Amino acid sequence: MKIVIAGGAGFVGQHVSQLLLHEGHSVIVLSRRVEKGTPANPSQPRHIQWDGCTQGSWSKECEGADVVINLSGAPIADKRWTPNRKRELIDSRVVSTHTLGEAIGGWETKPHTFLTASGIGYYGAQGATIVDETSPRGDGFLADLCLEWENAAQQIATSDLRVLQVRFGMVLGLDGGALPKMMFPFQWFLGGPILPGSQFVSWIHQQDLAELMLFLISHPSIQGLVNAVAPNPTTMKDFCQALGNAMKRPSWFPVPAFILKTALGELASMLTTGQRVEPQQALQNGFSFAHPTLPVALNEIFSNHSTMKE
Repeated sequence: MKIVIAGGAGFVGQHVSQLLLHEGHSVIVLSRRVEKGTPANPSQPRHIQWDGCTQGSWSKECEGADVVINLSGAPIADKRWTPNRKRELIDSRVVSTHTLGEAIGGWETKPHTFLTASGIGYYGAQGATIVDETSPRGDGFLADLCLEWENAAQQIATSDLRVLQVRFGMVLGLDGGALPKMMFPFQWFLGGPILPGSQFVSWIHQQDLAELMLFLISHPSIQGLVNAVAPNPTTMKDFCQALGNAMKRPSWFPVPAFILKTALGELASMLTTGQRVEPQQALQNGFSFAHPTLPVALNEIFSNHSTMKE
């Protein structure tokens, strides 16, 4: 298949594109930054520049794609959520989705699947309540952002174009995402849970996420919403204990919520609240997680990467 990945140069996109290439698919990555003069390499995706906002030559080059995947979006946790930053977070997702939809609408040969990332922030702060794809939207900025994001994707859907909205949990890997940031205090023996510690963390190993996305585009009977999380969410306290064990460091230095709120503002709510999310769609359709529990996932990550000095 010919597969286009907008935002494919990022943390998640790189792993997805490599898996798709390994499976024999042709991959085009749309990126805002493309190095000129890079020689073509059949083992790497083809990179094409776009700005995420306007039509251009990229659209013609992507025409004929069987699948379009949208992973575009400014990083959620890199800056405080000021009003301007919130607008940027929303626009970088919603506008890019509209831009892709406009391009697809003008193609003579259209894809059969449009897959967009979303987030489990859709469910809001849920405490210990178990939620799945049938659960209603929660409250808060992330819930509102995910709603706009998913609605933009749904506007692209037609009788011939399947739209999948994949709600990511915390993606675990050493080359991006939240894990390297969480590791930092542990490396200095200052690691510990973010209080209250009882909030749930719904996570997924980066390779399982890539495999799940391949599974979804390969199974046309799956429709709509999909939670991209492992089947065993854990509390923040247990998450940090498992991280400490994997890094051979103690987890003893708890971080009070008020410190995070002082430092990060509203952004702190991502860490002090959580969701206990089940991947009902994935499990019911027969997807098998290679890393179903947190110790298995973290041990694989650290055993395959020499990152710690004993």
